[in-house]
Amino acid sequence: MTKRTTARLFCVALLSLGLITGCASTEEASDSTSSAEQAIADAKAANAEAKGVNYEWRDTGKLIKKAEDALAAGDEEGALKLANKAKEQANIAVAQAAAENKKFLNSTADSSDSSASSSAYGAGMAGRVSSYSVVDGDNLWNISGKDEVYANPYQWPLIYKTNRDKIKDADLIYPGQVLDIDQAASASEIDAAVNHAKTRGAWSLGDTEQSDRDYLAK
Repeated sequence: MTKRTTARLFCVALLSLGLITGCASTEEASDSTSSAEQAIADAKAANAEAKGVNYEWRDTGKLIKKAEDALAAGDEEGALKLANKAKEQANIAVAQAAAENKKFLNSTADSSDSSASSSAYGAGMAGRVSSYSVVDGDNLWNISGKDEVYANPYQWPLIYKTNRDKIKDADLIYPGQVLDIDQAASASEIDAAVNHAKTRGAWSLGDTEQSDRDYLAK
């Protein structure tokens, strides 16, 4: 047996026992790939939940696609970072939806438990205001849900459309803004607004979504 053959057999034995770095590197790469794949799967699941509550961010799907492309190109670390960012966005979106629903439910409960005088005020003021001053923490959803506005959060697109010259992005309004409230909307306009609110699709802060542009153009 030659020295070269002996050396080759020795290396094979070491590799089989995992005693040289080649085995360790292969195992680490496998673990990294597995982590990236799992992160992408988790991001997809989280984004599906966000879609389910109609609060998907427009950028989340793009991030997941970039993560998949990075993984396909062998960039496990990049894929992992992108997938984790997508999952974080999706989780925030779900939390936002839950917060808005909680606000609406709390508002409804407060209205039900109000005193007779408050009920009289609600009866006299419901749907009567022609303008609304935005305060800290407001958004179009909770403003539309107020008794004196529309008493229905899903009618928020009416406010958006009426104030298209003041609101660039329906997801961003600012304290101090005075919004006009259209109390003469027709039944078809209300139906269109509610339908848009429920089918708007993915969104992201700072941009005017195409679905919003389509709604405004009608």
